[in-house]
Amino acid sequence: MKDKKKKPFNYQLFYRRTALIVYDIISVIATSFLAILFRYDFQLDAVATEFMTPIRNYLWINILVTLIIFYFFHLYHSLWAFAGETELQNVVLACAAASVVTGIGVNFFKVAQKAVPDSYYFAYFFFLLVFIFTSRFSYRFLRSRKHKMQNRNNSISVMIIGAGEAGNTIIKEIVTSNYSTMVIRCIIDDDKHKWGQFIQGIKVVGGREKIIESVDLYGIDEIFLAMPSASRTQIREILEICKETNCKLRSLPGIYQLVNGEVNVSKLRDVEVEDLLGREPIRVDLDSILGYVQNKVVLVTGGGGSIGSELCRQVASHKPARLIIFDIYENNAYDIQQELKEKYPDLKLTVLIGSVRNTNRINSVFETWKPDIVYHAAAHKHVPLMEDSPNEAIKNNVFGTWKTAMAAANNGTKKFVMISTDKAVNPTNIMGASKRICEMIVQTFNRHYETEFVAVRFGNVLGSNGSVIPLFKKQIAAGGPVTVTHPDIIRYFMTIPEAVSLVLQAGAYAKGGEIFVLDMGEPVRILDLAKNLIRLSGYKVDEDIKIVFTGLRPGEKLYEELLMKEEGMQDTENKLIHIGRPIELDERRFFIQLKKLEDASKEECTDIRPLIQEIVPTYHYKKEGEN
Repeated sequence: MKDKKKKPFNYQLFYRRTALIVYDIISVIATSFLAILFRYDFQLDAVATEFMTPIRNYLWINILVTLIIFYFFHLYHSLWAFAGETELQNVVLACAAASVVTGIGVNFFKVAQKAVPDSYYFAYFFFLLVFIFTSRFSYRFLRSRKHKMQNRNNSISVMIIGAGEAGNTIIKEIVTSNYSTMVIRCIIDDDKHKWGQFIQGIKVVGGREKIIESVDLYGIDEIFLAMPSASRTQIREILEICKETNCKLRSLPGIYQLVNGEVNVSKLRDVEVEDLLGREPIRVDLDSILGYVQNKVVLVTGGGGSIGSELCRQVASHKPARLIIFDIYENNAYDIQQELKEKYPDLKLTVLIGSVRNTNRINSVFETWKPDIVYHAAAHKHVPLMEDSPNEAIKNNVFGTWKTAMAAANNGTKKFVMISTDKAVNPTNIMGASKRICEMIVQTFNRHYETEFVAVRFGNVLGSNGSVIPLFKKQIAAGGPVTVTHPDIIRYFMTIPEAVSLVLQAGAYAKGGEIFVLDMGEPVRILDLAKNLIRLSGYKVDEDIKIVFTGLRPGEKLYEELLMKEEGMQDTENKLIHIGRPIELDERRFFIQLKKLEDASKEECTDIRPLIQEIVPTYHYKKEGEN
């Protein structure tokens, strides 16, 4: 056997502990005599010999016993630079125990049956506690003062919003840290009872109405939002004030950090523009919905994309018999495969590479695995790119959907859920029109096959591939400018997990033939998003970071609609999910038109848009020569 390496002797620790022991010996000696002198107003001549003798006789035993008591109360093992309530409690208990033992010992050595005055024991405890407390907590105090002096000239002045537990923890960490480059100047809290009070020497200057005034008064650089239990509405209201200050904003993610004791400066995150959308996160009871996924074979096409991968995550958490990920892009498929294998080691997972445009490949997948449920998320989604390559949009979106739906119908799939978009309503671009045709395909298939075919339509998802917000962040990081196509352009927004959870719930409601429409809340102006993101990043709009209007891109419109007028609206159990009534269409004519569209796309037709407009009369596009 190899010899175990000996730990190097810690001389610094040895010297510190030795110094504390020597100090404690001196403290016990000084306390023993100060306590009796205190009884006689510090007049040494007035102290009777019969009182001094037992104190002297017991002194060396007293020193040894006290050191042993201090050892068992960890007074030589604690890190006093970070001493807190536990260490203070140990000091008090150790001094009390030492005082009790001292009283017993001194009485044992008493002369002529005369006991030391009772006041001696209380004075002894008091003086010993003062000596020991001073030795243990003075280092922390001096260290804190040194840190504050050093930080006076630091460049980052901080305001804390929230005078609760989270705020207190953040303040404590910043104040005591040797490495923080921040100085906390003031605290804001809406609780009037806290106004004028201090937390670790920092004043609570008032409520939210004092934010802008205090930023100017104290020269604030950054604002920390320490309100983990506040509602999204409350946070939005406060952020609306903060964003006018041009300070950088940071926020605690949530209250669970308090429960777990994880609140610290490292948990602060930059405030995201999502915080300003002004609504509570959508929560769906997926456990009560996803019973239909459990023990089923589930196929997700486009499973490596932003929507598809989140579908895979949420399905994987509900014990499907098997999850099949099908994607043309191997890198995305690999990433979600590795993530799910690590998180769900018992999951039966199959990852397949292929295109929904390949008839033989998609048929082979369905024939081999016989999926019970299909979430069809594979699609070309980038509007400007599809305007330049319209035939590819038709091949992939329209006929990829047709081939996948046909394979599902021919192989006993019970439920087929197609992911659609708000751009399918009165489309002005190829991508939206292609998705509208996909909706028509699944509604038509539902009339002829046992499989329940449905579509789910929603707007933009934050953070998805091609989303405007990641683009804005990159532009801000590069120093600008931030590009917005038009000052009046508006969009509906939802987070990816929110959208996917509602897709799954809509799938549970499906009886076949529905177009489910997700309630995306109030639309948001893209210009406002850009301005807010610039301000939340600590910059001034049009001074530090400029906004440039580039003009609407090909196929882009100022606003999106979630429902065609002629479809009407029908509610479901979930108020956030609605059903559009199916639009009647001439199926024979529809199939003839689809055949012409397929042939034209394969032959790389130079302008396929008139054929698309024949199928989707609500599709409008700019013809050559139009402004």
